[in-house]
Amino acid sequence: MTARQQPRRPPRLLDWRSPAHWSWTDLPCRYCGLDTPLRDSKRSPAHKVCAERALDQQAAEAAAAYGKDTL
Repeated sequence: MTARQQPRRPPRLLDWRSPAHWSWTDLPCRYCGLDTPLRDSKRSPAHKVCAERALDQQAAEAAAAYGKDTL
């Protein structure tokens, strides 16, 4: 297998079981703009899936900035 054909790593899954990730008030997600009762670790409104996609994108951008082909 060449460097360009390495398998992709599975997405990073966040654990949001803690009650700290929930609110009684729906607010727009910071990533997609749709309402959500979920809160990220900084208490900003965010869907879990949106936050996971953002983390994957940030990791890919960081890898690209340092000249890495894959994560």
